[in-house]
Amino acid sequence: MTNPYRHIPSLDALLARPDVLSLITQFGREPVRDEARDLLNDIRAEIRTGAAPPDADAIAARLHDRVRVHLAPSLIPVINATGVIVHTNLGRALLSEAAQQAMMTAARSYSNLEYDLSAGKRGSRYVHAEAMLTRLTGAEAALMVNNNAAAVTLVLRTLAAGKEVIISRSELVEIGGGFRIPDILSQSGAALVEVGTTNRTLLADYENALTERTGLLLKVHQSNYRIIGFTAEASLQELVGLARRLPAPIPVVNDLGSGTLLDARPYGLAYEPTVQECIAAGADVVTFSGDKLLGGPQAGVIVGRKEIIARLKRQPLTRAFRVDKTTLAALQATLAAYLRGTATEEIPVWRMISASQETLAQRARAWADALTKQGVRVELQPGGSAVGGGSLPGQTLPTTLLAVRHSHPQRLLAALRADSPPVIARVQDDQVVFDPRTVLPEQEPVLLNAIRTALSLLQ
Repeated sequence: MTNPYRHIPSLDALLARPDVLSLITQFGREPVRDEARDLLNDIRAEIRTGAAPPDADAIAARLHDRVRVHLAPSLIPVINATGVIVHTNLGRALLSEAAQQAMMTAARSYSNLEYDLSAGKRGSRYVHAEAMLTRLTGAEAALMVNNNAAAVTLVLRTLAAGKEVIISRSELVEIGGGFRIPDILSQSGAALVEVGTTNRTLLADYENALTERTGLLLKVHQSNYRIIGFTAEASLQELVGLARRLPAPIPVVNDLGSGTLLDARPYGLAYEPTVQECIAAGADVVTFSGDKLLGGPQAGVIVGRKEIIARLKRQPLTRAFRVDKTTLAALQATLAAYLRGTATEEIPVWRMISASQETLAQRARAWADALTKQGVRVELQPGGSAVGGGSLPGQTLPTTLLAVRHSHPQRLLAALRADSPPVIARVQDDQVVFDPRTVLPEQEPVLLNAIRTALSLLQ
């Protein structure tokens, strides 16, 4: 009887194979050697349970798979064919070419991140992008932190620790990742005072809740849901008026969540308050994200009154929440497009939002023609793209979808996700659909090839 273990190559023989040497070049000899040793031990254990010994090529293939799982970077590019523009699970906003270049420049060279060039001594990183933000929003001062959750936490901790914060019951939102306004209030050391009902909160509700312990009035954008029907809410202007009438005025803080500097209505979307409108309405502090409707890097932006921003900069938590040089560089480049008036041309989020229905239909038809010529049966259907990222809930932009009917749509989705790069699509009416709005033009050949490959694998 032949000894089955004799078919297993030695560790040195396995590592000497040309296809394994390529792994060593990419990942290093020691990590690949460790993975190979563990694999050979696993194969011996399988043989002891009665499994047939694999041949050398199969062993090498298993090593490739193992190394890819254990050693290859897990954060990789994907093709977003879902039509969700600010897709939280897929990295949110794509950066403009200018923002990408600015990040590269900041990363590969020294900079004046915390150096005052005129004074020749230590400076502050918080001056960068501040002048651009104040010009764009009309605020007196600005501060950047690492995300909007940090921005809200920092504001509440600084202005309301040990005090009460009044907020409408309808604005006690939870967004992705378990971020809940009540939890943030608790962590900041502030006491929550909720007023009104789920669907109706009046100015009188806020006024009746005021006490000597009230630290601020908080208005939170509902972000990822809407209340319709018999509703009422106190406006930001009304809250500002109430706060100013008090013997000892208190701050009004407006958490916009996504936050936008552009009016969304010209692109077929409903009204969304802009940051500059909230500042003009009298909000003492406005917080919003850098990587959603602004279209920049992940950041939390705080704009408002100069004396409050100065207090925030002195808060010890600010250091824990600070942004790095590449984020500041990308944010400055993003804001520069707004200052130039070219945001809809330069910033991918707004380029996708403003894409015309005719252009999208042309792209989808070109996809359909290319696939049909290669024997793939597809259909074109009207559909809707979502802004996403907790922005403009329930609203869609008209688009044209490429639809592929398959007996097992979930298996087709899985095959697409297994491609390189992975393709992320969605199912609608038992068909797998692809939305051109979020597919970059240079990704189109790769997308079409992935569709053909996935379908052929499932035949």
